[in-house]
Amino acid sequence: MSARSGVRNAGVDEAARSALASACERVDDATNDEQVDGVPVQVVARPTSTEQVAEVMRAAADHQLIVVPRGRGTKLTWGCPPEAADVVVDVSGMDQVLDHAAGDLVMVAQAGARLTDVQQTLMEAGQRLAVDETVTGSTLGGTVAAATTGPGRLASGTARDLLIGVTLVRADGVVAKSGGRVVKNVAGYDLGKLVIGSFGTLAIVTETLFRLHPVPAAQQFVRAPAATPEEAHRLAQAVLHAQVVPAAIEVDWPADGPGEVGVLLEGIAPGVAGRTTTTLGLLGGEATEQSLPPDGWGQYPWDVEARGDQRATALKLTFAISGLPEVLAATREVEAPIAIRGSAGAGVVYGAIPSGTDTGQVAAAVSRLREVCRRYGGHLVVVDAPAAVKESVEVWGPVAAVDLMRRVKEQFDPYRRLSPGRFVGGI
Repeated sequence: MSARSGVRNAGVDEAARSALASACERVDDATNDEQVDGVPVQVVARPTSTEQVAEVMRAAADHQLIVVPRGRGTKLTWGCPPEAADVVVDVSGMDQVLDHAAGDLVMVAQAGARLTDVQQTLMEAGQRLAVDETVTGSTLGGTVAAATTGPGRLASGTARDLLIGVTLVRADGVVAKSGGRVVKNVAGYDLGKLVIGSFGTLAIVTETLFRLHPVPAAQQFVRAPAATPEEAHRLAQAVLHAQVVPAAIEVDWPADGPGEVGVLLEGIAPGVAGRTTTTLGLLGGEATEQSLPPDGWGQYPWDVEARGDQRATALKLTFAISGLPEVLAATREVEAPIAIRGSAGAGVVYGAIPSGTDTGQVAAAVSRLREVCRRYGGHLVVVDAPAAVKESVEVWGPVAAVDLMRRVKEQFDPYRRLSPGRFVGGI
């Protein structure tokens, strides 16, 4: 039988282990802590270059092994559990900024590089990657794979908008590249746009090319209380449609009690000072200003370090910005307590239902909020949750393009070697 026929063997036998060990410098037995959302793993391969990742994937294909890519593991429980996981390919050792062309405002870095380390390197040239670190310790590869976003998406866009080139390794070990150092480069297929948000189901990203922004000379935060969903919406709209050019407009809506709207203003010091005064006037007499971010700014409303059944049910909600008041109101209409935090100016917010909440209440809340998001042209995804919740609700929800997505998966990974089952429709 062909080694690439797609028929599964019993896992990582001695021949497979030897092939993996020949492919990269370090292959370790997996520990219990290295499970992938409760799915056991046999070995962890730790390549240090794109070439080694390619060799690992070729060895895995030859021995019919299922592979799950990993950076620092901060979002490994997001989405659905994989159907199986023989090998984790840990790219955390690939953590270098390979090139920083400050004059062109572009940067090439390996997928295992931590976002905080990258920002420190760029800061030396007065530049930054305008991507928020929503989970401490996140890598560039993990940020791309999970398509995480934070407050900065309003002014600078998301990682999808800033990623202009990528190097990746397919399931069969073939290395592919797309994009280039010119921001307007449109030659060939834009593989970066395809793999971002794919949760490691299409390929392993090994290098990323991002366009950068200058670090602003000054920044200021303005906060205002919002007692009702309608008030939160009115305040956000007042700032969004004024001439203050906000870098971010965030809403913080606890499970009980009043909420808050926060605005970030960036630029040269005199301009920020003037726009801060204007924003204070727009938000009313109770608005305040401060130079440091408010508590929780750019962070999800759940404990990202919780594991197992201690995890909250974490939600991502998208909708037209006109739907904000109804989304916030719906969180108070359901039995499950829901805290909301996110972009009131972009229509992307995140919700948290505490661990221990009755599974039926969680399912009812997800159904109700999904209905509201859909009414406003959006969607709700259960980002993470305890196993019992993932078994009782549709994590990804209905997706119109799922048939097309399956065809893409078949082209990139016909034998389902990469993270099978983690993504939409069991992809």
